[in-house]
Amino acid sequence: MTATIGIIGAGSAVFSLNLIRDLCLTERLHGSTVRLMDVNEERLRAIGRLCQRYSDEAGAGIATELTTDRGAALDGADFVINTALVTGYGAMTRGWEIARRHGYRFGGSLHIMHDEPFWLNAHQLRFFDEVVREVRERCPDAWYLQVANPVLAGMTWLGRRYPDAKMVGLCHGFAGVYKLAAALGLDRERLTFEIPGVNHTVFLTHAYHDGQDIFPLIDAWIAEKAPTYWATCPASDYLGPVAVDLYRRFGVFPIGDTCNPGGGSWPWWYHTDTATERHWHEDPAAWWERYFTTSARKVADIERAAFDDSRPVSEVFPPEHSGEVMVPLIESIAADVPRVLIGNILNTGDYVPGVPRDFAVEIPTLVSRRGIAGIQTDGLPDAVLAQIWRDRIGPVTTELAAYDEGSRERLLELVLADPWTHSLTQAEALLDDIFAMPENGFLREHYQ
Repeated sequence: MTATIGIIGAGSAVFSLNLIRDLCLTERLHGSTVRLMDVNEERLRAIGRLCQRYSDEAGAGIATELTTDRGAALDGADFVINTALVTGYGAMTRGWEIARRHGYRFGGSLHIMHDEPFWLNAHQLRFFDEVVREVRERCPDAWYLQVANPVLAGMTWLGRRYPDAKMVGLCHGFAGVYKLAAALGLDRERLTFEIPGVNHTVFLTHAYHDGQDIFPLIDAWIAEKAPTYWATCPASDYLGPVAVDLYRRFGVFPIGDTCNPGGGSWPWWYHTDTATERHWHEDPAAWWERYFTTSARKVADIERAAFDDSRPVSEVFPPEHSGEVMVPLIESIAADVPRVLIGNILNTGDYVPGVPRDFAVEIPTLVSRRGIAGIQTDGLPDAVLAQIWRDRIGPVTTELAAYDEGSRERLLELVLADPWTHSLTQAEALLDDIFAMPENGFLREHYQ
C-alpha cells in the first residue's frame, strides 16, 4: 500500500532522514511518494538527495519530491507531517539570554526557559493553524501529524478549533521507557506499559515484561545499581537522581522528557541554584549545549553524506529503525495494520481522568485503517494530577487564552505564574524586552 506523505519543514534533516530510513524498512510502504517542503533551498537539496539515494540503495522505490511551495506538498497528500520551527532555534536562545538577565533560570520554567517559550509558541500556533486550514482545503482526507513543538499547546489549540479534523500529535519522549528497560536488562520487545499524562509530563504507571510486573525490578535497581550508574552517566540523565526522587515521592516513574531539560527541567525545586543542581546531578545548560552541538553535527553529517558519491549513504546511516512513531502510524492507517501507539489527542473520552476533556493528553491509542482511537488509562495519582494542573494545564490554558484574545495582559499572567518570577516589575520588563526582539514583530502586533 503506497502513500503520499508531505513533510512541512523537511529541512529538519534528522526527522526527514529518520522518516525515509523507516520507510525503507517498511515493505508495505515501498513505492510511496515523499514530498519534502522547506523554505531553506540549500538544506532541502541536501536532505532530498540523501533521501533519494537511501531509497535507491534499499530498492524501496520511494519517490522524493522537493518543493518550497507548501501547497504543492499538500495537494492530494494522504499524510502531512509538520516538523517546522518557524523562527529557528536562534530566536529561542536569544530570548533565553534576555530571560537570564531578568533572573530566570532553567527548571520548571516551561514557557520561558524551555524549547517552548511563549514567544516561539505564538509563531508556531499561527503557523499550525495556517497549515491545518490548508490541509482541509487541499487534502481534506489526509491525516495531519503534529511533530513540531509545542505539541501540548498545539494539539489542544487545534483540537478545540477543528474537532472533526484527522490529526494526532507525536513525540518520542515516551521512548525513555526503553532506556529504563535496558538498565534493568529487559528485552524491549517483550515489554508492555502504560504511560499516561500530557506531553513532556508523563509517568510510567504500569509495566510488564513477559507478563511480570517490573516495578520490583525498578526498586531493586535503585537500591543496588543506581549509585554506580549515576557515577558515570551525564548530568540531567533520564534515570538520574531527580527521576528516582520523583518516583519515590509520587509512586510512578517519570519517563523521558518529564524531568529532563528536553521537557523543561521540571520541576523547579531541583534547580534553585547551582549547588542544588550539582547535588541532584543536574546541568540543563550543559545538556542544551550538547543537544545543539549534536544536532549541528548530525545535520553536517547528513549534508556531507548526501553529496559523497564514493560511499553508500546506508553505510553512513545504517538501516535501523529510528524508534519514531511516524512511519508505524502511517503503515497502520494506510495498510490497516492495527497497533497500539503513543499519541497526543484531546481527552474527549476521559482517557486520563482528571484532565479536562478539551485538553490534549498523551496516551496509548489504537491505530488502524479506521483511524486513531484513544485507549482508557487508569490515570495518575492525585498528587501527580495536582502538579500537572499547576505546571502544565494552568499555564497552557492561560497561554492559549492570551493568544486567542491577543491579550498582552493575559500573557503577563503567564509570565507571573513562572516559578522564577518574583515581581510584577520583573515580569513586565521581560515582556518588554522579548517584544523588542527584531523577529517578534508578530507578537507586538498580535498582543495588544
